[in-house]
Amino acid sequence: MEYQPLLSLALQAAEVASKKILEVYHSGNFQAEAKGDNSPVTIADKQAHEVITNILQPSGLPVLSEEGSITSFEQRKGWTHFWMVDPLDGTKEFLKRNGEFTVNIALIQQGIPVLGVVVVPVTGDAFFAASGSGAFLKRDQVTTKLDKRTPIDLKQRGLRVVASRSHMNFETQSFIEALQEPSLISQGSSLKFMLLAENKADIYPRYAPTMEWDTAAAHAIMHEVGLKVYQWGREEELLYNKENLLNPSFLVL
Repeated sequence: MEYQPLLSLALQAAEVASKKILEVYHSGNFQAEAKGDNSPVTIADKQAHEVITNILQPSGLPVLSEEGSITSFEQRKGWTHFWMVDPLDGTKEFLKRNGEFTVNIALIQQGIPVLGVVVVPVTGDAFFAASGSGAFLKRDQVTTKLDKRTPIDLKQRGLRVVASRSHMNFETQSFIEALQEPSLISQGSSLKFMLLAENKADIYPRYAPTMEWDTAAAHAIMHEVGLKVYQWGREEELLYNKENLLNPSFLVL
């Protein structure tokens, strides 16, 4: 499969959705409500979903989106390629108006993310990658290739650890305390992954629940900068399009 045309399509979808999200963000009329799992959803989530699915439609590939109807496993287990979308990752951050939210679009091939786009509406930053082509950051209309990361040792002093303000639980705290003089960095949404992509952090432990669409796009970018997203305690990476779309705990390094 030729990834570059699909990457261009995903970038277009994410950037148009970002503009739609910003319109709502600046209007202050979020129309927030709680979903079945008590997580918030706003009119921005819904409008971004609609924009993205419309733009991706010409690809002919199915779309699995957080804000769409979830296709049954019986049907989607036969999908070889499909889009996995989080139209607005970090809705809680959106509601706090702190700017730390993203649009995430990934292409999944046989359970593996092979293309990813993460756009930050407030800054306009666009991170993107396709398998075998490297990872890139478009910032202020200038596109640069992101450097490959060199391996780290967990026994190193001063490792920069990404920790979520919203999900600092006992397990995460214990992991951090076992490191040698770590420094902590907090960010919302998939921006946590992007700190590693830009070499602003070294490791991201995640014990709290996430869904596949929260990580898929960033995971594709991690691959292209030489990082792994391991299932916690295993040497296997996260897999996608499982029957249960909940991710296990994971560790990025």
